Amino acid sequence: MLRWIRLATVENSSPRLSPRRRGLLIFAIMGASIIQFLDATIANVAIPHMQTSLSATRDSVTWVLTSFIIAGVVAIPITGWLADKIGARRLFLFAVSGFILASMLCGASTNLTEMVIFRIFQGIFAAFISPLSQTVLLDISTPEEQPRVMTYWSVGIMIAPILGPTIGGWLTESYNWRWVFYINLPVGLPALAVMWWLLPERPPRPRKLDMFGYCMFAFALAALQLMLDRGQQKDWLDSWEIIILMMLAVAGFWIFLVHMVTTKNPLFDLTMFRNRNFATVMSFMIIMGMVMVAIAALLPPMLQNLYGYSAMDTGLLLAPRGLGTLIVMALIPQFMKVFDSRWLLSFGFALVTFSLYQMTGWTLEMGPTPILVSGFIQGIGMGFLFMPLNLMAFATLPPHLRTDGSSLLTLLRNLGASIGISLITTMLSRNIQISHSDISANVTSFSLPGVDPASADRLGTYGQTALQLLDLEMNRQAAMIAYLNDFKMMAFMVALAIPLALLLKSTKQNSAEKRTMSE
Repeated sequence: MLRWIRLATVENSSPRLSPRRRGLLIFAIMGASIIQFLDATIANVAIPHMQTSLSATRDSVTWVLTSFIIAGVVAIPITGWLADKIGARRLFLFAVSGFILASMLCGASTNLTEMVIFRIFQGIFAAFISPLSQTVLLDISTPEEQPRVMTYWSVGIMIAPILGPTIGGWLTESYNWRWVFYINLPVGLPALAVMWWLLPERPPRPRKLDMFGYCMFAFALAALQLMLDRGQQKDWLDSWEIIILMMLAVAGFWIFLVHMVTTKNPLFDLTMFRNRNFATVMSFMIIMGMVMVAIAALLPPMLQNLYGYSAMDTGLLLAPRGLGTLIVMALIPQFMKVFDSRWLLSFGFALVTFSLYQMTGWTLEMGPTPILVSGFIQGIGMGFLFMPLNLMAFATLPPHLRTDGSSLLTLLRNLGASIGISLITTMLSRNIQISHSDISANVTSFSLPGVDPASADRLGTYGQTALQLLDLEMNRQAAMIAYLNDFKMMAFMVALAIPLALLLKSTKQNSAEKRTMSE
C-alpha cells in the first residue's frame, strides 16, 4: 500500500510534459507572451501619426484599435477546442508565426483598409498566444515549480502593458509609427525558432465544437465590444446604434447561456463553473483588467497634458509600478509557502486601494514624488494579486481543462479592460463638462478682483487673449477634478474586492503534511 502511495506522489509531482532545455523554452515562451501583451497598448500613442500617414479621419482611424480587440475576443473562446483538435504545439507555433507576419504587414500598410485587415489577423493570432503560453508553462512544470514559473509569466504580462505606451511613444518620436509593429520581429523570431526546436507535443484529444454556442457567444462579444468602443463617441443611449448593439449583446448572451446549460457538448465544460476557486477568480479577472489596463490608459495622457511631462519622462514616472511588481514577484513564491493565499490577495487589493486613495489627493502644483510613491505601492499591490490568482484558479482544475480555463480568464481580463476604459473615459468626459460649468459659474468680478470677465471684450485682442487663458486654466482645473473622481471610483471598486478573496479555497501547501503522506 505504501508503495502505491509513493508512486502516486511521484506521479503527481511530475510535470505533464518533459521538454529538453526547459529554461530556454520558458524564456522563448515569455518572449512570445511579452510581444503579444505589449502590442495591446503600444499602438495607442501612434494613432495620430497613423491618421496622417494613412489619410484617415479621426473617427475611422480608431478602427486600428477596435479591430484588434474585437478579433481577439471573438477568437479566444475556441482556443481550447483548436488546441485539442490540432495539438497545442501546432496551434502555438501557428499563432506566434502568424502574429509576427501580421505585425510585419501592419507596419507595411499603405492605407487604412490594409491596416484594419492586418490588425484583425494580428488580433486573432494574439488571442491564442496568452492562454497557450500559460497552459504550456503549467504543463512543463511540477506543482512545486509552478509558482516560480508563473511568476515569470506574470511579470511579463504585468510589465508589458505598462511599458507599451512609453516604448510606443519613443519609437514614434525617434523613428516612425511603423516601428511599433516592427519591434515584434527581433523578439518574436528568436522566440519562434526556440519554440520550434524545443516545444513538446501534447497529443490531440477528440472533441466536438459547439458551433451554435460559439457563434452566439462570438456574436454577443462582438456587439458588446463595439458598444463599449463607440459608446462615448455616440453619446451612449442617446444613439440608436448603441441601443441596438446593447440589445444584440444581451440577446446573444442570453441565447448562449440557455444553450450552454441544455446542450450535451457545450462550448465550455460546465465543470469549470462548478469549481468555486475558478468561478471566483473569473470575477477577480474582470476587476484586474479594469484596474490594471484602465490606470495604464489613464495616467500617460494625464501626466503629459496636465503636468507637461514628455513621453520619456512619463515612462520614467510610471516605472516604479513595474519595479514594485518585480520585487514582489521575486518573493511571492516564498510568501505563498508561509501565508494563506487568500490573505495575500486581500493584502494586495488593500495596497492597490490605498495607492488609489493617495492619488485622489494629487494637485496640479505637486512634484513627481507623490506619483512615484503611489505608483510603487500600487505595483507592490499588483504583485500580490496576479500570480496567486492564476495559481488558485488552476490548483483544483483538471489538467485537460487548463487551456479552456486560461482562455476564459484571458477573455474576462480583456473584457474587464474594455469595460474599465469605456467607464473611465465616459466619466472623465462628463466630469470635465460638469466641473467646467461649476467653475465658470463662479468666475465673476467678485472672485477675480480687478478683472471683470463680462467686459473683457472691450480690451480687444488683449481681452480675448485673457479670456482664452482663463478658459484654458478652467479646462485644466476641470480635467484635474475629473481625474480625481476617476481615481475615487476605481479605489471604491477595488475595495469591494477585498472581502471576496475569502470566498476562495485555501491552496497553502504544507510541506510537513506532504512528507507524512509520502512516508
